[in-house]
Amino acid sequence: MPALRSRHLCSVAAALALTVSVPATAATADSSAALREVLFVGNNWDGTATVLKSSGDFAKVGEINVVPDKAQRIAEINADPIKWIYYTAIRNQVGQGHDQYVDDMYSTPDGRSVVVSRPSFADVVSIDLATDKINWRFPVAGYRADHMAVSPDGTRVAVSASTANKVQVLDINTGKELGEFGTGDKPHENVFTNGGKYIWNMSIGEVTSSLDDPSADWTKGDRHITVVDATTYKTVKTIDMRDRLDAIGLKNFSDAVRPAAFTPDWSKMYFQVSFFNGFLEYDIATDKITRVKTLPANPATSTDRTTWLLDSRHHGISMSPDGTKLCVAGTMDNYATVVDRATLQEGPLVTASTPYWATVSGDGKDCVISESGADQITAIDFATGQKVTSVAVGDHPQRVRLGHVQADWTGPSAS
Repeated sequence: MPALRSRHLCSVAAALALTVSVPATAATADSSAALREVLFVGNNWDGTATVLKSSGDFAKVGEINVVPDKAQRIAEINADPIKWIYYTAIRNQVGQGHDQYVDDMYSTPDGRSVVVSRPSFADVVSIDLATDKINWRFPVAGYRADHMAVSPDGTRVAVSASTANKVQVLDINTGKELGEFGTGDKPHENVFTNGGKYIWNMSIGEVTSSLDDPSADWTKGDRHITVVDATTYKTVKTIDMRDRLDAIGLKNFSDAVRPAAFTPDWSKMYFQVSFFNGFLEYDIATDKITRVKTLPANPATSTDRTTWLLDSRHHGISMSPDGTKLCVAGTMDNYATVVDRATLQEGPLVTASTPYWATVSGDGKDCVISESGADQITAIDFATGQKVTSVAVGDHPQRVRLGHVQADWTGPSAS
């Protein structure tokens, strides 16, 4: 469960594909065909990805079936009692009674395929955008795939294998595993930082239990940030926010780091934690939490923490390209808001139905949130904090990522 400069990473990859000088052979001319920037919206419960224009009116471009092999995968699960137990548990717990068919997705640099992590099927697949057929499939370690991240050059994806407590890094074109590293319990968000030098992983621990009182926080497991060298996959640093929170008197705060956003110079990280309606500022050089922002509580939101979705209160944060504004998805409080990074003053509270992610439009002008409770995405102007538009998508949208397709792509049905 990027947010996290994914828009810049994908854009860099596409720019390289378009501008690097290569011999004008038929093969290279075909691979460097004109690309179109789009937004991929993963509709977790119905197993599709809606493809939208990346900015402006965010009009629908096409749709992708991300589970074309659904019958085959379910047959395999039904034939394996252990897989069936995990599959059922994912549906009943994390999926709120629904299968989780798409968590995260990134396009390949040539805009011909999209790579998708599929929690219920515990795998990552590459899907040909012209045919909706699978190019390759990688079963992750354990029994559930979660958030991913793409390298700045677009050639690698890092995926959290959440029940195996590790991150696996794959070649985006072949699906071959290039390396892996251990994490805390239930690895979640991944981010390539510093131009691709490091990978940061945030583990969130157990989020499906009802032991949600601060006094029982220790039951949630080992939660920490793992920072690794993105070439060797060796651990460079481990950050346990428990010590940093205690140091500023926040002993009752959870140390489960959820979505995070970094400043353009990678000097600061803004992150959400379980159960908190707000976010914290972390200075990387001094290794300290420097500011805490509490955002308004919706009076209609239950105070019973066991009713909050997977320990979330707020889940989704992104930053404007110039680093001056933050956009926050107030998941359980049913709003989103733009926050001035200098003053931490929030803007208008834009009503939204269980907003579950926040990213940045292709032109950098808007924050785009997924409204998982309303099956739509909503764009909010960074400059004014006001809603721009909403566009209908599929069932239970979660992750929204910028990517690219071939310029003339309109979906497999038109191919």
